[in-house]
Amino acid sequence: MVLVIGIGNEYAHDDAAGLLTARAIKAQAAEGVEVLEQSGEGAALMESWTGARAAIVIDAARSGGPPGTVHRFDAGLEPLPAETFRGSTHAFGLYQAVEVARSLDRLPPRLIVYAIEGRDLTAGIGLSSEVERAIPAAVAAVIREIGEISKTLACRKRDYLGYGFVTLE
Repeated sequence: MVLVIGIGNEYAHDDAAGLLTARAIKAQAAEGVEVLEQSGEGAALMESWTGARAAIVIDAARSGGPPGTVHRFDAGLEPLPAETFRGSTHAFGLYQAVEVARSLDRLPPRLIVYAIEGRDLTAGIGLSSEVERAIPAAVAAVIREIGEISKTLACRKRDYLGYGFVTLE
């Protein structure tokens, strides 16, 4: 199973990017994909991905890059860049949850983070035009990622069933 977690607040303009991306993915998701929506509170995130073999988290970013830029990070291989998530409204948000989980050896075996650079994270409804245009690209990237992860998990499952050692990584 691949777990997809969309993070955000739909009453804070571009902060809703992760939620809206997750909703679009849920509408297209194949069997074996679970899609959750979260506010981004770190302890809840850690609880959500407990036991998952693979998780993809989607959130808004505020690194100073061009609005609408879609960043991808393999959090299982390296720490998340703190400056990308500096605009979090949570004292213990995504960045902190990933790094605490890493130190406690509680990250899923595969954890990918997509972050959509926001322009306006203030209170209000509706996305900036840049973020609205970025969401279809983020959805397509996550759907491709789900496909790649699913192939890897299927090969590992065959290996566990005694079909020999196979890896696609």
